[in-house]
Amino acid sequence: MSGKQLKVALGKNIKFLRFRRQLSQSDLAEKVHISVTALSCIERGNTFPQADTFCNLAEALKVQVWELFRGEGASEQESPIIDRYTEDVIKQIEMVHKQYKA
Repeated sequence: MSGKQLKVALGKNIKFLRFRRQLSQSDLAEKVHISVTALSCIERGNTFPQADTFCNLAEALKVQVWELFRGEGASEQESPIIDRYTEDVIKQIEMVHKQYKA
C-alpha cells in the first residue's frame, strides 16, 4: 500500500465513521476545530491530518486513533499492511502530541 493509498483509505474510513455518527462535514469539522475544506481534503485522501487533528477526529468520532485506519472492508492482504502503518503513525502522533502538550 502506497502513501497515497493509505491517505485514501484513511479518508474513506473517516467519512464512513462520520456517516455512522450521523454528522455532517460541518458538524465534524467544528468538533475537530478544523475547516470544512480541511476535512474534505482529508476525506478525499489529499492530505494527512496533523497529530492533534488525528486525536480530535478520534475523540469526535468516539474511536481510538488506530481505528481511523481500519476500514470496515479491509481485505486480509491489506490488514497487516494497515496495521504496520498504523503502529508507525500512532507512535509518531503520540510523540508529537506529547511534545505539543509539554
